[in-house]
Amino acid sequence: MAAQNEEILPLLLGFGAFAMIAINPLYSWIASRNNLKGIFNYSYLFFIANLVLFAFFADYFQMNESPWFSRFFYIWCNVFSFFVVSVFWVLVINIFRGESSKAFYGVIAAGGSIGSFLGSGITKSLSDSINTSGITLFSISSVCFLIIALILGNFLIHRSKQEASIIESVGGDSIDAFRNLISNKQIRFIGTYMYLWTGLMTIHWVTSISIINEWSQDSADRIRFFGNIEQTVAILTVFSQFFLTNLAVRFIGIKKIFVLYGLIFTAVYIGYSIHPTISLVFGVTILLRVFEYGYNKPSREILFSQLSRVNRYKATVLVDTALVRLGDFSGSGFIFLGKILAFASSQIPLLAIPFSAALSYVGSKMVSNDKAT
Repeated sequence: MAAQNEEILPLLLGFGAFAMIAINPLYSWIASRNNLKGIFNYSYLFFIANLVLFAFFADYFQMNESPWFSRFFYIWCNVFSFFVVSVFWVLVINIFRGESSKAFYGVIAAGGSIGSFLGSGITKSLSDSINTSGITLFSISSVCFLIIALILGNFLIHRSKQEASIIESVGGDSIDAFRNLISNKQIRFIGTYMYLWTGLMTIHWVTSISIINEWSQDSADRIRFFGNIEQTVAILTVFSQFFLTNLAVRFIGIKKIFVLYGLIFTAVYIGYSIHPTISLVFGVTILLRVFEYGYNKPSREILFSQLSRVNRYKATVLVDTALVRLGDFSGSGFIFLGKILAFASSQIPLLAIPFSAALSYVGSKMVSNDKAT
């Protein structure tokens, strides 16, 4: 869908960012009045209901091939994909806490990588059908997986030994997350980091889409190409999460992992300016995704687990969703502005290198205590 709507991607991502900002106070309001079990169940049941409606409209009214319906679905899917993962990590960081829990985060994240491998395998095998029935197939399969996730999530909550922090309602109000983003220095650094890295990732992503579109105009080819990337990423990431993530956290430290991200983006952008080919897109995308899921994401969740209770439930979701979507919007807008100013597509990422340096700087500042380093 992104490749088919390359020219209006900044607009679609802008709507996605607006939707994410709008839904966060609603989530925060629900979180204030519920405990962990209520937050988890209400959030997932909401998205299950949405998916059932999408499947109904796509199938009954034959809207799978409607460009406007697919664009609306793309905006919604941006909200869904980030929110459902963010709420999952709210569950994790409130159940698995303390120094001994650091070892679990890489293994837990490996579940996501295995799921990614499974999902990309299904997508590749159905690549021709997805062109005509993609929304229906996605909605039905997602409902099945989310129901399983609901059952397992409730089992984890029931088995948790940290009953006091899980049974009690969170309290507060619907603007706690926004208020703390402004008033709390560490949350500001975390929010800025999330905004910057997603903006930089989107610059890479939009640049790569231009290269992919020049390589092939066939939708099935592109779906298989993305599927091959996903499966390669999943294999390498699972290996990292099982065997290397915990070692990296213990011996390198999460602060240095945060700083390293900016250096990687700088190398990637230089590569795009020198050798903008489909093989580079394949290798670079794998590198960035493995580093994100294998090292950076678990490190961020370790940092999130050390925040205050209100921030664990609310601020983490705000930065994981709204600020991430704003970063996507800004990154695509940066590419759009570069094209207006007549820069070559391969040269635009070079202009973003100062933001890569800013990412490393912010990463060095957002860990506020020696324990987390």
